[in-house]
Amino acid sequence: MSDTIWNKAAATNELPAGEMKQVQIGPRYVALYNVEGTIYATDDICSHADASLSSGYLEGDTVECPLHQGRFHIPTGKAMGAPVTVDIATYPIKIEGTVILVALPPA
Repeated sequence: MSDTIWNKAAATNELPAGEMKQVQIGPRYVALYNVEGTIYATDDICSHADASLSSGYLEGDTVECPLHQGRFHIPTGKAMGAPVTVDIATYPIKIEGTVILVALPPA
């Protein structure tokens, strides 16, 4: 039996290519990204400071935090240099019809 819980996050038409969006699933804030037609999901809160990554800057497959310009590789969540040193969580995505689903671990 799988512990994976798939959660409706958004409609595909809410996330055009090159855009990102914050969604709240239960108590967790998740950032959705459309990177050249591929949808990704990460934690929305920067690991360095309490800032919303989806309010930052999307450049290719990286997101820059709006607070201290820390950057993360979206597909892996890897921190890409000062001031960020801690990676962010990434989450599996599934598209069913026009619905974006995100798998989150149990709370």
